[in-house]
Amino acid sequence: MRRGGRAWAAFLVAALASAVAPLAFAQNYPTRPVRVVLPFAAGGGTDLLARLLSQRYTETLGQPVVVDNRAGAGGNLGAEIVAKAPADGYTLLFSTTSTAINATLYSKLSFDIRKDFVAVTQVARSPIVVAVHPSLPVRNVRELVALSRKAKGGLNYGSNGSGTGSHLAGVMFEQAAGTQLTHIPYKGANPAVGALVGGEVVLGFQATTSVLPFIRSGKLRAIAVTTERSIAALPDVPTVASVYPGFNVDQWYVLFAPAGTSAAIVNRLHAEAVSALQHPDVRAWMQRENSEPVGSSPAEAAAFLAAEVEKYARIVKLSGAKPD
Repeated sequence: MRRGGRAWAAFLVAALASAVAPLAFAQNYPTRPVRVVLPFAAGGGTDLLARLLSQRYTETLGQPVVVDNRAGAGGNLGAEIVAKAPADGYTLLFSTTSTAINATLYSKLSFDIRKDFVAVTQVARSPIVVAVHPSLPVRNVRELVALSRKAKGGLNYGSNGSGTGSHLAGVMFEQAAGTQLTHIPYKGANPAVGALVGGEVVLGFQATTSVLPFIRSGKLRAIAVTTERSIAALPDVPTVASVYPGFNVDQWYVLFAPAGTSAAIVNRLHAEAVSALQHPDVRAWMQRENSEPVGSSPAEAAAFLAAEVEKYARIVKLSGAKPD
């Protein structure tokens, strides 16, 4: 009995230690710099948001949190780095809608965004604007669709590349409106928006941050926004959903950690992200850029990601898009 009692006591001590160890580790985390891999080039809106979040993390976590730009393969290069990193909270991924699109767009990936990562939080989302060149004689969605139906092959629209969000938003618009558009891919947002401003194409589905300055200067005209509600930056511009109910597409930003990262670390990163989204500097930047802070829980972010992967799987297959 004594031997049995000692064994049971030893088991309880070991079980308690194993339960307390992750919590203690999370309380001490981080003890060295944290790397946030951004799978895109520096300088864009996604880069600026990642750096804002990393700056707040640096202040609250007490260790440097640095952004590491690893552009390539449509965002897959950076994601692969994080998928293969130790699940210790020191290598994170900050990515966008492209992660959901790429799950279907690329036939062979070395990782699965749903299985090899844990979603820490959906940080924010940004609306997409349906913008036209001022020479196009349309003022609303109905006029746009009517004109496109008259044009041979439909009106041409520029995107940031085959299979990008700006391309697939156009495909979704075609489906909702029952019309045809001619897709013209460019290599990135800057050349696509430049082509629209210059009149090479007459229509675009672009993030607010890319087109808002041109809309305000009169070089482009906003026809609609693709989110369910109108946006503060363009209060008089209606939604596509007001004509085609249920239409809803946006650009979103999610923070990931490698699968297997302890729940304690994930929850701390989530809590600090929610705190960062309340900071006046972050909120001011988001208001200027017309991004909406989210701060969803890890479970909510995972469910959201799964739904987006499924949604874009249908759209990618429908579009026949191939990676550039």
